[in-house]
Amino acid sequence: MRTSTRTRSLGVLAAVVLTLGACGTPGSGGGQAETEPTSAAGGPPACAPVAGETLVVLEDDKGLQNADNVLPAVNAQVAAEHPTVLELLDAVSAALDTDRLIELNRAVDVERRTSAEVAQDFVAEKSLAATDATAGAGTTLTVGAANFSESITLAEIYAAVLRSAGFATEARTIGARETYLPALQSGEVAVVPEYAATLATFLNGQVNGADAPPVASSDVDETVAALTPLAAESGLVVGAPSEAQDQNAFAVTAEFAAEHGLETLSDLAASCGGVVLAGPPECPERPFCQIGLEETYGLSVGEFKSYDFALIGQAVRQGDAAVGLVTSSDGSLAPRG
Repeated sequence: MRTSTRTRSLGVLAAVVLTLGACGTPGSGGGQAETEPTSAAGGPPACAPVAGETLVVLEDDKGLQNADNVLPAVNAQVAAEHPTVLELLDAVSAALDTDRLIELNRAVDVERRTSAEVAQDFVAEKSLAATDATAGAGTTLTVGAANFSESITLAEIYAAVLRSAGFATEARTIGARETYLPALQSGEVAVVPEYAATLATFLNGQVNGADAPPVASSDVDETVAALTPLAAESGLVVGAPSEAQDQNAFAVTAEFAAEHGLETLSDLAASCGGVVLAGPPECPERPFCQIGLEETYGLSVGEFKSYDFALIGQAVRQGDAAVGLVTSSDGSLAPRG
């Protein structure tokens, strides 16, 4: 489950286990049902879980989650001295959407290919190589990455595109935002793949204090508009946001969605009551999890089951829960298109 500072604890996907969905009580194998799912009085009927191999994300049609669209964050001095950098990375953003990000993650996390190999194929497929192979000649740039596979793959894509313009580049895995952001601000690192809402929230706290009013929302344009001056004040420039999002999402099996005619979370709330929800232990108290489903969508949750990290998707696939908290770019998800 994503936190406001986008602290990442994403593990590597097992071929049959959804690993990007949640965390749970250490050592527990997931909760056991204490009651049968029931619907609220006068509400829609209870919908029992339906097992299946394929997970699909239900559209967040009322904007419960903030817009964590992938975008490049560049050291301000690097951006000023080398405008080609942002031009090239904005082209990457234009070529990337959530379905493509899912495919990239699947290639690395499930198919066990290297991030560098997957990045090279993506750059070639999307014709992202620079037309001027000498624009960055003589300049060395380090592309930073957080310590999870999606960030590493995106950093490798950035590095490959910049290399095609003549920059001497390497992708370096650094760690958490608290570690790589100072390196980005100092210029030790030139660019890092980032996430709009989470970076806006993080910088807002740094610039305006922990109690500052939130600036991120489900609207990516509004979020980036708020992020841009915060980035400038922090010595950064942000590029164009992609359509690719890595944020909290709720998934059901394809069979469950087909049985009840579901495409959106509103559909789920209107069609099903008393659902069994799988999530991390803090989900019932979090506004982006159970509270949000109940208050934003009016969903009737009949039972909540707490699971360890990596087991939520498996629980939904096995029919132990009807809906589970995942991340929208998880490599084991079915493409949304």
